[in-house]
Amino acid sequence: MSHESIVIEKSQPLHGTVELVGAKNSVLVIMAALVLTAGKNRLCNVPFSEDVFQMIKLLTSLGAEVISNEAAHTLDIDTTRINSFSVSADIMKKMRASILVMGPLLVRFGNAEVAQPGGDIIGDRPIDFHLKAFQKMGASIERSGDVVSSRVRQLKSITCVFEYPSVGATENVMMAAVCAQGTTRIINAAIEPEIFDLVEALKKMGASITIISPATIEIVGVSSLNPIEHTLMYDRLEAGSLLLAAAITGGEILLPQAPVDSMDVFLAKLEEMGHTITIVDAPQGKGIFFKATDNPHAISFRTMPYPGFPTDLQAPMMAALCLASGKSVIHETVFENRLVHVRELQKMGACISIEGHTATIIGVEELYGASVIASDIRAAYALVLAGLVAQGTTTMTGVHHLKRGYEGILEKLVRLGAHVLHAKSLE
Repeated sequence: MSHESIVIEKSQPLHGTVELVGAKNSVLVIMAALVLTAGKNRLCNVPFSEDVFQMIKLLTSLGAEVISNEAAHTLDIDTTRINSFSVSADIMKKMRASILVMGPLLVRFGNAEVAQPGGDIIGDRPIDFHLKAFQKMGASIERSGDVVSSRVRQLKSITCVFEYPSVGATENVMMAAVCAQGTTRIINAAIEPEIFDLVEALKKMGASITIISPATIEIVGVSSLNPIEHTLMYDRLEAGSLLLAAAITGGEILLPQAPVDSMDVFLAKLEEMGHTITIVDAPQGKGIFFKATDNPHAISFRTMPYPGFPTDLQAPMMAALCLASGKSVIHETVFENRLVHVRELQKMGACISIEGHTATIIGVEELYGASVIASDIRAAYALVLAGLVAQGTTTMTGVHHLKRGYEGILEKLVRLGAHVLHAKSLE
């Protein structure tokens, strides 16, 4: 049996230029959307994280032919021979995003059989919003243990009002609606940048979709969709993660492909801490040059759906705030279990208290190396950041979480000057 760990030593300020990859939260749903087509598709700027490899397995199990080129960051996906509407529980349990094939399968086959999806422990993310919308569109839903079976003769257009702007439900309903007769309206839809990347891909396929401010998506059903070539947007969460690595170590970093326009609130909070952010011209349009302050200030924020502060950057930001002068307060409003990393940071000397879904951080002079356990993707990265500034050695297990969400993030940190070793022990 193999046990992986990451060993982190205190590092000097990180410096350098980093190239970003495509957004994990875009590629997974767009890969699922390709089930709507029958033919040869190509995705470019693909991040080859473990979740992407799981989605490749899922599509292959349905009958798709997939050729990956990690060096070129491309995926060629031929969906011509997809002939199954059933996804194995083993695949479903390993990746939350696997539920996103349900809408496309209902469109293609009028049938879908999936299991309750897995992923991580950050909170209860029920698929009820998805299922209720599919039922309203005419699908029958049957549950047997963890297996969910759905059948429909012809999906119909609906007006779908979400009480909460769920990203996954918005994506699934939108994909189910692209070939439904009539006009479907999703009200209080999620408006994350990755949703817009999906909309762009669906439009290339031939879908008719209109975004109506502030948060309504209107879909007019079409008869069929075509294969596409699509370049994924750059990952705002990877960009934010790398900026925080420079921030916590007191360094400076250039991100030529940073999606500046989708990072407003996060960047404003970094500036509030005292860091300097300069928007620079870059080949792709705009990028970010970041220079850390020597005396970061405490800040407070509340995680929110986009355009608010992203929950996926809460844990890494908390790590940075552990060394900021003053008292910071973080309210986690998106996921109820997304403060699990606090106890691991406490092991390292962080002064953090929790009341409900609120964490209060009092900045300390130093953190200390410890053995810590990652509980989810972003918590894993937060612990790596803490290790970069901790006295002594930090050893982190739960490495698979980090690999699910990032492609090559440790290698990028090492190139910037981080002292990080990825180790495996065999038993």
